[in-house]
Amino acid sequence: MATSAGPSRRRQRSTRVVVAVLLLLGAAAAVAGTAASGSWLAVTVAGGAAVLLGAVATKITHSELLATRVEAARDRAVQARGYRELDTLRSAEGVEYAADMQGKLAKRDATVSRLERRLADTAEELADARRALTVIEEQLTYAERENTTLGERLGDAEERATQAVVRVAELEVEVDMLTAQWEAAEAALTAQSIPKGA
Repeated sequence: MATSAGPSRRRQRSTRVVVAVLLLLGAAAAVAGTAASGSWLAVTVAGGAAVLLGAVATKITHSELLATRVEAARDRAVQARGYRELDTLRSAEGVEYAADMQGKLAKRDATVSRLERRLADTAEELADARRALTVIEEQLTYAERENTTLGERLGDAEERATQAVVRVAELEVEVDMLTAQWEAAEAALTAQSIPKGA
């Protein structure tokens, strides 16, 4: 609708300007024609008519100028409305984009917080595992020391057992010797206590 009204107005304006120009040309021709006739009255009437036609042409031109200014102002208002709508749209898009980015930042912050918590938990588990490993290493060292001590004690015990076996064997030999001596002594005593005549 605006596109069809635009050319119509332009045609109307062109017509107005052409009419104003024709009026001025007519006034100039009238003044020139009467000036050639040499009649003072005709020149005066032609001059008055020229002034009147010039005033009408000026009014037409002034109306055209006002109409042009009004239309330009209307166009600027339409353009400003379009810019305002575009600005509103851009502002809404900016707000939407900012909200979207805030949502993404909130998600990223939540992910970072979750990862930091998991990292802290993992670091704590690692510290616990290191402490447990230290305790196990200490226990292993203690067990190795105990094993070495027990090995030494076992060696000592085996040596003492060997010495005890040797000593037992020696004592058994001594017991056998003493038993033999005892039996010999008993036999001698028995032989002495029996009378010779009996």
